[in-house]
Amino acid sequence: MALYPINLNIAGQLCVVIGGGAVATRKITALLACDARVRIISPEVSDEIQQFTNKNCLEWIPRAYLTGDLQGASLAFALTNRPEVQHQIATEAKEQGIPVNIADNPDACTFQTPATIHRGKLLLTISTGGSSPALAAAIRQELELRYGPEYGIFVKMLAEIRHLTIGQGTSPEKHKLLLARILQTNILSLLKKKEWQLLHETLLAILPPEINIFDIVQKLRE
Repeated sequence: MALYPINLNIAGQLCVVIGGGAVATRKITALLACDARVRIISPEVSDEIQQFTNKNCLEWIPRAYLTGDLQGASLAFALTNRPEVQHQIATEAKEQGIPVNIADNPDACTFQTPATIHRGKLLLTISTGGSSPALAAAIRQELELRYGPEYGIFVKMLAEIRHLTIGQGTSPEKHKLLLARILQTNILSLLKKKEWQLLHETLLAILPPEINIFDIVQKLRE
């Protein structure tokens, strides 16, 4: 079965997690990082989830799952160790049209969560379609070394340049040419080493004179 890749904006959306163990902890951490509204239903939770609860980061209902618990959810996660409960959650989710992730049963999922790497607004994802999470994790570790924090700064810089050039009437074609020139430079190396003066000089040779390069570099240093 081929999976259709998609990135969701779940800020403020209710995500219901059934289960409170290690897998639930990882899922909840990722959901909170995306500003989701998280509700967890489980008699017990991990120490990490308890800390989230103590900080009022999420809602915890300390009991077992009951039919109707998914009402109003945008996403559901079935993360218990009881197959019959997993099946009940999957059934309710599908009846209500709620995307559901079922732990240890990729064929029953209507969506899966890939291994991810965040570098600012740069998001890299790796998925094996649920066949081997261990392999996805290994590839993620390789990519984490290949794509360091400088890539997040690079994306921030490109976004600022795009905003300024297009805002000043630069055509999309000319913007693409500017981007091509930037990609041919050693700017990533300069960002990695935080060589701000050399970065300023490099951008000065590429960007239109009306662009305030000093402001761009200052924002990257913040």
